Amino acid sequence: MKHSASNSSSSRGKWAWIWFAYTSFLFISPILEPSRPLWLGTLTVFVVFLALFTRYFTVDLECRLTPLWAVVTTFGLGLITFPWNQGGSTFFIYAAIYLPFSILSIRRVLTLFASEVILIAVEGAIFHAQRGVFHISWFNTVFAIFLTAFIGGGNIFSAEQRRADRKLRSALDENLALAAVAERERIARDLHDVLGHTLSVIVLKAELAGRLIERAQPADQERAASEIADVEGIARTSLAEVREAISGYRTRGLTAEIEAARRTLQAAGVTVLMEFDATPVADLLSADEETALSLALREAVTNIVRHANATTCRLDFITDGGHRRLVIHDDGQNVIIREGNGLRGMRQRIESIGGQLLLDRDNGTRLLIELPLSNSTEYASSAAS
Repeated sequence: MKHSASNSSSSRGKWAWIWFAYTSFLFISPILEPSRPLWLGTLTVFVVFLALFTRYFTVDLECRLTPLWAVVTTFGLGLITFPWNQGGSTFFIYAAIYLPFSILSIRRVLTLFASEVILIAVEGAIFHAQRGVFHISWFNTVFAIFLTAFIGGGNIFSAEQRRADRKLRSALDENLALAAVAERERIARDLHDVLGHTLSVIVLKAELAGRLIERAQPADQERAASEIADVEGIARTSLAEVREAISGYRTRGLTAEIEAARRTLQAAGVTVLMEFDATPVADLLSADEETALSLALREAVTNIVRHANATTCRLDFITDGGHRRLVIHDDGQNVIIREGNGLRGMRQRIESIGGQLLLDRDNGTRLLIELPLSNSTEYASSAAS
C-alpha cells in the first residue's frame, strides 16, 4: 500500500513538470530584443524559480499543502520581473495555480487573489507612464490580471474537489480498517466457541482415560481404550470444525449441537433433562438464529464442564409469550463472577439478531436466550412457501 502510494506521488511529481513549460514566456523578450542585462536578469529569476519549483511545486498536492511563503515569493518574482520583462507575468500564473493548494480557507484565498490583482493593477499603472526599459503596457496588465483571476478561480474548485476526494478515500480506508477489525473479532469469537468447547471435551476424555488405566482392570482398560478412541475422533472433529469456522460454516445445526451437548454433559457425569417443542428445530429458526443458538449452547456447555461441578443440567427450547426461548439451567457452583470473552461474544451474537441474553446465578446458573417469534415465524412461512 505504501509502495503504491509512493509510486503515485512520484508520478504526480513528474506530471507537475509539464507546467514548468510556462517559464518559456520569460525568454520571449530576450530573444526578440536581446541585450546582456536583459539576459542576465532573466536567467537569474529563472534559476531562483527553478529552485523553488523543484523543491516545493512538484509535491503531491493531494497529500500536503504547498508552503504559502513559496507562493508569495513566486508572486514577488513576478512583480520584480514584470516591469522590464513582460514574460514575468508567468509568475503570476504560477502563484494563481498553487495559492488554492497552500491555504484551506477559501475566504483567505479569495482575499489574497484580490490583493494580487490590486498589486498587478497598481504596478501596471505606475510603470505604464514610464518609457524605456521599465514600461508595462495596459494590454499586458489587463492580460496578467485576467489570467490570475481565471486560473486562480478554476483552481479553487480543483483544490476543493481534490480535498473532498482525499477525505472520501480516507473515509473508505477507515471503513475497510473497521471492517477488518470486526471480521477479526468475529473470527476470534467463532474460534473461541469452537475450540473452547471441543478442547474441553478432549481434556475431560483424556483425564477419564488416565484414571481408568490406573485402575488396571480389564473392563476399565477396554473403556479407557474407548475413551482414547473418542479423544482421537474429537480431535479430528475439532480440526474439521476449525476449517469450517474459517470458511464461514460455523455450526452443524442446533439439533446436532443439542445431541453433542447431551453426550458431553453425560461424559462429565452431569444428568441431562430436556424439553423441546414438537416442531423440529430447523423449521422454527432462520440460519442466523440457528447459528447463534448453536454457538451459545456450545459455550454454555463448555462453561458447565469446565467450571460448574454440576450434577444436573436442564435444556429447554420452547415457545412462550411471543418468543422462542432457549434455557440452559445447571445446579453447579457459581465460580465465575466476571463476564469473560465467551459470554461477551455470546451476548453480542444474540443481540445482533434482535434477541437478548439473561443470566441468573441465584440457584446454580440459568442462561435464558430469547428470540422474537416474528422473525422465526416469517422465516418458517417463507421456507414453507
